Amino acid sequence: MRKDKTVPMKLRIDDLQTFEPLTDNQEVVYGAWDEDHHLVLTGTAGTGKTFTALYLALETVLDKSNNYEKVVLTRSIVPTREVGFLPGSMEEKMDPYTLPYKSICMELFQDSKAYDKLVDQNVIEFLSTSYIRGTTFNDAVIIVDEMQNLTFHELDSVITRIGRNCRIIFCGDYLQTDFVKQADKDGFGKFMKIIEHMTKFTVVTFGWADIVRSDFVRDYIMTKEMLGIE
Repeated sequence: MRKDKTVPMKLRIDDLQTFEPLTDNQEVVYGAWDEDHHLVLTGTAGTGKTFTALYLALETVLDKSNNYEKVVLTRSIVPTREVGFLPGSMEEKMDPYTLPYKSICMELFQDSKAYDKLVDQNVIEFLSTSYIRGTTFNDAVIIVDEMQNLTFHELDSVITRIGRNCRIIFCGDYLQTDFVKQADKDGFGKFMKIIEHMTKFTVVTFGWADIVRSDFVRDYIMTKEMLGIE
């Protein structure tokens, strides 16, 4: 049976739910964004890094007074790092990696089809870092998710794609890296040394007190880290 891909109705900023910061560090993130800073959100899992990044990005882009055209979501396709090994069309290959963003958009708009609507109206674009070379981003808010799974070369490639009128948010947690080789792991720290010397960048490191996913997750992560288990 032919699948109906019709996605009715465009989403507007009035459709976006309002989410206030829940922790002190989230308050810092909101404040830095209001001051036109770029962001690096790093640290413990379950702290709402990607959720907050996508919320702020969509709020900015959907406000037409800001002159941004879209949100670009980019991440590495792990573990293969190349989607060519996966079966199916390009859209089908990307689909498993867009599921977290579909879930977030559903909550942000209280609409199960929100992500598809935003893609259909060219407000959201998803790109693998494998296919980012040669691209220039203009008039966009770029979210680099799961940055701990990018090599220094990939992080360098992404940030040098930034063109005119752009904001960028990096999200990740060094402790959740999928890398095995130390040289690949070290790329995160090398990249951060550069970022910390740049103006208009705010780095926010989330800890146990920022875990908002659930008390269960907070207890698990606290226990794991106290035992020194990675």
